[in-house]
Amino acid sequence: MPRVRFQTLTEQMYYILLCLRRESCGMDIMDRIPAMTGGRVHVGSGTLYHLLDQFQEAGMIRLTRAEGRRRSYILTPLGREALEAEYRRICAQAQDYQRALEEEQR
Repeated sequence: MPRVRFQTLTEQMYYILLCLRRESCGMDIMDRIPAMTGGRVHVGSGTLYHLLDQFQEAGMIRLTRAEGRRRSYILTPLGREALEAEYRRICAQAQDYQRALEEEQR
């Protein structure tokens, strides 16, 4: 059975959507992600713009401004829902890990 598109997000996808909780252009996103992750996560321009196109096609983000080649985007309600679902999934994984550790210590 094929995986549903955007049912789970890669780390790069997650941080792109997290940045787009407020209006941002691609350069802002590329600067913000390493800053927010302490340099652990980077998104290259090719990956970023490909994902922005995919997110826009899926209705998860919308274009807010276009000035020459500079384009700004923001999350739609669907994008916010996907971001929140991924956050809940990550939290559930962390809880599973914690429970597994606690069981080992018994």
